[in-house]
Amino acid sequence: MKIRNPSLLILSLLLLCSFILLARSLDTVIVDTFDTQIIQAIQLIKQPFLTLVMRFFSFIGDIIPVMIISVILFIILYKVFHHRKELILFSIVLLGSTAFNIGLKAYYQRERPTLYTMVTEESFSFPSGHSMAALSLYGILTFLLWRHIPRQSGRIVLITISTFILLMIGVSRIYLGAHFPSDVLGAYLFSGFWLVFTIWGFKNFKLSS
Repeated sequence: MKIRNPSLLILSLLLLCSFILLARSLDTVIVDTFDTQIIQAIQLIKQPFLTLVMRFFSFIGDIIPVMIISVILFIILYKVFHHRKELILFSIVLLGSTAFNIGLKAYYQRERPTLYTMVTEESFSFPSGHSMAALSLYGILTFLLWRHIPRQSGRIVLITISTFILLMIGVSRIYLGAHFPSDVLGAYLFSGFWLVFTIWGFKNFKLSS
């Protein structure tokens, strides 16, 4: 079978390699400096109203809200588009992302930050579960909706909203002291790999079936 969309496969592998490189560098001076500088910069902008905003975005990235949002979106996609294969892709991306996050946390066992913490978490830190779930959920939703939005302006709005939510969830975890910046970056890299890889597989399977 001829492999279609090789650029997607290459991108997914580049993201995976970047994640592996970051994961192998967690205890180095470079990553430690990267984390420290970003955390210190965030400390300078903390204020009560911004804290409320960050708590909100952190909340919608938690497992229960993500599950509720996912179920609602699943039902909407089914009712609107009736595309069984798209719903299978939606489920694979989200379930796979969750399983990978659990496995990666157990493998790397990185302790969470101990300074400037505003929330208490019991699981390991790397990679950020909130950030992985956010990229998987809003990434696959953007992909599925993009294919059904004909106007360029609508696609721009979709990309803008999805990117904003995704970035705010990641930043909120750093702001609240739940994660190091490298935890969030690692989550984006791995979840990005999984999202792009599954989309590549979906495109190849759909075109060949």
